[in-house]
Formats: sequence, structure tokens, C-alpha cells
Amino acid sequence: MRGLILSILLSLVVVWPAAAPAGINAYVFDTPQHEQRFKKLAAELRCLVCQNQNLADSDADLAKDLKDEIYEMIKDGKSDTEIVDFMVARYGDFVLYRPPVKPVTYMLWVGPFILFVLGVVILVMFVRRRNQDVLESGELSGEERQRLEGLLKEQHEKGTSSKRKRK
Repeated sequence: MRGLILSILLSLVVVWPAAAPAGINAYVFDTPQHEQRFKKLAAELRCLVCQNQNLADSDADLAKDLKDEIYEMIKDGKSDTEIVDFMVARYGDFVLYRPPVKPVTYMLWVGPFILFVLGVVILVMFVRRRNQDVLESGELSGEERQRLEGLLKEQHEKGTSSKRKRK
């Protein structure tokens, strides 16, 4: 009997967290425009924990807190610009999913192009150096050159004679 009660309690301990409602926030908006603004802002702002997700896609606790804050600010009548400015003032440009182009972020915007050009330059230099090394190390001796000329002449004569036969 003790074993049965113990196994029931153990089952409840294991199953209870899965049966409990997840931390899903159901935000109630006054107007559909407020809901659209909320969705837009949650998509534009980055989750500071996940870094590769926006707030709308993140399940992190901090993302939930930021969404709650956005919700409250919308209810308080703040504009989108005021909300974004507040988030940037508090968390920096990193909170923006698309950071602005300014001197601090130039490297972020231009860096990938610089790396690409640098990679192409290095590849071209490598290929040229390799081709040059092959040409320098692959010089033919006098005997090899005569043999090559003979083969080329023979090939040329075969090509010329086959053209005559076709006519």
C-alpha cells in the first residue's frame, strides 16, 4: 500500500509541472491598433538574452518582462518612438533588431563587406602565386621542348589532313 501511494505521489511530482499552464501572457488591448503596435514593437526589439530572436519569438523571462513593459507603455498612451527611445536609453542600441547607421555601428554595417573583399583579395593572391610557382617550377628542358613541338606539329598535321578529307 505504501508503494502504491509513493508511486502516485512520484507520478504527480513528475506530471504536475507539465500539466501546469505555461507562462503564456494573454495581453488584452483596448483597440486592434494597440495590438498591432505591440506586435510590431515586439518584432522590432531584440531579446537581450537570446540575441538571435526578437521579443515576439523569445520565451526568456527578460523578454516577458520587456513585453510587459511595452504593453504597459502602450496602455499609458506612449507612442512607438517613445517606447523605442526608452528601450534604447535603458539597454542601448543592442536592443534594436536593426541598429541605426552611426559612427559607433559603422563596423557592424560595413564589416561583412570588408571581410568579403579581403577574402577575395587573399584568394586572388593565392591563386596567382600558385600559378606562378607552377610555371616557374615547370620549365621544360630542351629535349622536352623539342618533343612537345613535335607532338604539336603532328597534331596540327592530323587536323589539317582530316579537314582535307572531309572536303
